Amino acid sequence: MNWHDIRDPNDPELDRLAEQYHLHPLHIEDCRHRNESAKAEEQDTYMFVVLNLMKIEKDLTVDVFDFDVFVGPDFVITVQEGDCPGLRAALDKADAKKHQYRPDQLLYRIMDAAVDDYLPTLDFLNDHIDETEDKVLTNANPELLQRIFDMKRTLIDIRRVLTHMRDVTAHLQRTETDLIKPDLLPFLRDVYDHVARNLDIIETQRDIVNGSMDIYLSSVANRTNQVMKVLTIVGTVTLPAIIISSLYGMNVKGMPWADSPQGFHLVIGLIVGTSVVLAVLLRIFRWF
Repeated sequence: MNWHDIRDPNDPELDRLAEQYHLHPLHIEDCRHRNESAKAEEQDTYMFVVLNLMKIEKDLTVDVFDFDVFVGPDFVITVQEGDCPGLRAALDKADAKKHQYRPDQLLYRIMDAAVDDYLPTLDFLNDHIDETEDKVLTNANPELLQRIFDMKRTLIDIRRVLTHMRDVTAHLQRTETDLIKPDLLPFLRDVYDHVARNLDIIETQRDIVNGSMDIYLSSVANRTNQVMKVLTIVGTVTLPAIIISSLYGMNVKGMPWADSPQGFHLVIGLIVGTSVVLAVLLRIFRWF
């Protein structure tokens, strides 16, 4: 088996290999364009497989790049479009034993390493989800809400990648071609199971994030209710002062203590007394 490992899609070596192995021009174009969905296509003499790899940043943005594989009866061409240390380590390990592998076995090794490389991304995201879930109970603020939206968008991007990868592994199991030997099918099913498990993890994380959103909205609503409750209590306690001061502010003759030297102090005492009585009644009714 001849393994040609292309690190740069724009390398002229790819054009030479395309001419040597009669690779379709559209497949070469796919290698040189980013953001291709994972897929598997059969030609007369080879199979073209696009794998999606991803790397998550600290701001929860996901960088998705492609890893293209041409599998022939006696050759494999890999075209790497981005930096993926986890997959690179697996490729270097496979390179030391490449003479022990068939082309389809090398394809399985690459796919298995790509799927395993998803786990650090899922673990990193899971840690941030747990941290957000704790904060939403104690400190619900607009910045936290923006973080929840970022996680929802990230989960959507990751789910799209995993869904396409699941379709690729399912397609390789069903396809009838001499390029994939029957003894490799159990290993491809194992890769399919790993992708399906990762999808289950993503669905669980989406439910947790949606639950965090509900908790955030409930927390904001409860805070608003508490503010309205305090304002209602304050307004109720100050209601006697408003009524009494309004009556004495009308300058109408005949008001009690209007001509008394102690009238001001008596009115203030009446206001304070009624406010205290109302506060006691509200306490008895357990309003606060």
